[in-house]
Amino acid sequence: MFTQANTQLETIRDLLRFAVSRFNEAVLFFGHGSASAYDEAVYLILHTLHLPLDRLEPFLDARLTTAELEQVLRIIERRVTEKIPAAYLTNEAWLGDFSFYVDERVIIPRSFIAELLQNQLAPWVEEPDDVHSALDLCTGSGCLAILLAHAFPNAMIDAIDISHEALQVAQKNVMDYNLEHKISLIQSDLFTDLAERRYDLVISNPPYVGAEAMMVLPEEYLHEPRNALASGEDGLETTRAILRSAANHLTDRGMLIVEIGHNKKILEHAFPHTPFTWLETSAGDEFVFLLKRDQLPQ
Repeated sequence: MFTQANTQLETIRDLLRFAVSRFNEAVLFFGHGSASAYDEAVYLILHTLHLPLDRLEPFLDARLTTAELEQVLRIIERRVTEKIPAAYLTNEAWLGDFSFYVDERVIIPRSFIAELLQNQLAPWVEEPDDVHSALDLCTGSGCLAILLAHAFPNAMIDAIDISHEALQVAQKNVMDYNLEHKISLIQSDLFTDLAERRYDLVISNPPYVGAEAMMVLPEEYLHEPRNALASGEDGLETTRAILRSAANHLTDRGMLIVEIGHNKKILEHAFPHTPFTWLETSAGDEFVFLLKRDQLPQ
């Protein structure tokens, strides 16, 4: 089919129709940035052709060179046959207006915390300029640490990951944003190697997929590092470890913000006396909690 397409398709409009048909036929999963087969096809075509990602219409009837057609078809074929997420095919992922380099050493960035950082965590952080130290636990590609640096200009930021390979990707992104003077990358198993460092703000988008859910993940997720997804039997193994130690690394007025996926009920059952504040996101108020230092479980 792809060989035949190479001789019969001519324009971007042709390619777009072909890609959407193939994506739907293959029953691809779209959970890494795109919402539909159409959105993902548009993104992959425009990115591969080095065209503006927000300008499809002017180019729809543009005819492609043979080399361009082959290049786009190769990307479409890999997406269909290998089920590789688009972000790994393009080595690019977006959080809001921020673009990050990604490859299969890191989980593809997707976090409701990124939304909250756009407004400097208002109203929970009343004076953003008073945040002088912040920590991003399980930093992966370094995306949230970079957003922290932009949201809180007076803060020095530590970004931690257990994976040396992930930190190599984070280093590239930190350098791309010229933030080496503000962000320190540290290899550590959560707080283990932090000694007595304390922070005004600790954020984390840790692994939170339970054992049962891991067994039925769509094929696209299997390209991501398993240790960035799996978190014990109920998905809360890492979150429990964070809650056990966070108070020792927060300043007196410090706060902890953690994303936990669909585990709200499990978490509240496990910590019935902990007064979690659930933050409102575009998907509702069930995915990110906030605790001040004096609210953390003892």
